[in-house]
Amino acid sequence: MPKPVVAIVGRPNVGKSTIFNRIVGERVAIVEDMPGVTRDRIYSSGEWLHRDFNLIDTGGIELSDEPLLVQMREQAELAIKEADVIIFIVNGREGITGADEEVVKMLFKSKKPVVLGVNKIDNPEQREKIYEFYSLGLGEPIPISGSHGLGLGDLLDEVIKHFPEEQEDPYDEDTIRISLIGRPNVGKSSLVNALLGEERVIVSNIPGTTRDAIDTPFERDGQEYVLIDTAGMRKRGKVYETTEKYSVLRSLKAIERSDVVLVVINAEEGIIEQDKKIAGYAHEAGRAVIIVVNKWDAIAKDDKTMQNFEQKIRDHFLFLSYAPILFTSAKLKQRLQHILPTVQKVSENHNLRVSTSVLNDMVMDAVAMNPTPTDKGKRLKINYTTQVAVGPPTFVFFVNEPELMHFSYQRFLENRLRQTFEFEGTPIKIFARKKSE
Repeated sequence: MPKPVVAIVGRPNVGKSTIFNRIVGERVAIVEDMPGVTRDRIYSSGEWLHRDFNLIDTGGIELSDEPLLVQMREQAELAIKEADVIIFIVNGREGITGADEEVVKMLFKSKKPVVLGVNKIDNPEQREKIYEFYSLGLGEPIPISGSHGLGLGDLLDEVIKHFPEEQEDPYDEDTIRISLIGRPNVGKSSLVNALLGEERVIVSNIPGTTRDAIDTPFERDGQEYVLIDTAGMRKRGKVYETTEKYSVLRSLKAIERSDVVLVVINAEEGIIEQDKKIAGYAHEAGRAVIIVVNKWDAIAKDDKTMQNFEQKIRDHFLFLSYAPILFTSAKLKQRLQHILPTVQKVSENHNLRVSTSVLNDMVMDAVAMNPTPTDKGKRLKINYTTQVAVGPPTFVFFVNEPELMHFSYQRFLENRLRQTFEFEGTPIKIFARKKSE
């Protein structure tokens, strides 16, 4: 099931980005004491008391007709629509403003659970400043200090109380869940329809755990699949088509419920930064990935066009070096017959388990070919290797000193794993652990 979504909202300059950074543990958002600096919603993952969630930092909501602020308000409204829980941040030093009251009206309309954080309460003497915020009608105000990290535990305790109940997976273990992600207008809907075909037999339309998503189960050559289709693929409203940032959250939810992710690129438009961002989420989530270049029929070609385009993809998507690339035309139904066999293959690789004895033989051969690194007279010694998980394949190397496992040597071991075993289409995770005495 997808992780719950938490949106941090509030008018500009109340400290949302600082709080976002505190929760995700890194400086992802731009923090600057100037209204309107965080102009796009920014996504990251958070965790509290073993509950994982996606966190959105919205541009400040300010009710104004100035174009940038109007755009930021629209972004925030979309974030609120997608959120399971909303953290509303106010400035405790300034008290309630007219803009705060306008935001509260928006929040009441959303009918979503709201947790009220009163920021900039930096010491106990300032706590009495929170009491006026009871009048907003959002329940108990929680005093916090984003700059000092105070009170965030209390805030998150309240947030996770409102998370939706976890639901059971309605599908068999062998069912392969496929999602198509990409910017608007890359041809996801056309590919979905072409994959299902005109003679499809849909057993049922099971509403997904993601609001507005429809899962379409189907069977092909004895294998059961589920296409996870988001509302962004179906609706044609102006906001949905023009707000590319909006597609990222839809994509995140679909990725989390998938086994295999098809990253769809528009051949006519080529590769842009947003494609890389969306594909990056699939890689970070550890899903099997296939890159699908759609609208290939619209390109003027010679004998090197495909090879050159493939090289461009490899240059831009260095982190997806393992992903197979397919060139298709949903419109003309060209090369679509390769998609499902490739899906099945990368799904098998994603769940491939290597026996411990074969794995350790491979590691011994790799070390004989390229001896382990040394640092200050100490050499890395790999005592034992085991696979601890699939989906993606995850390996633990028990070593004498984990800090001696340099990134370059880890990359060498990953390459050897890929050369020895069939891991096309799936990321691999490698961890170094100190061998217990």
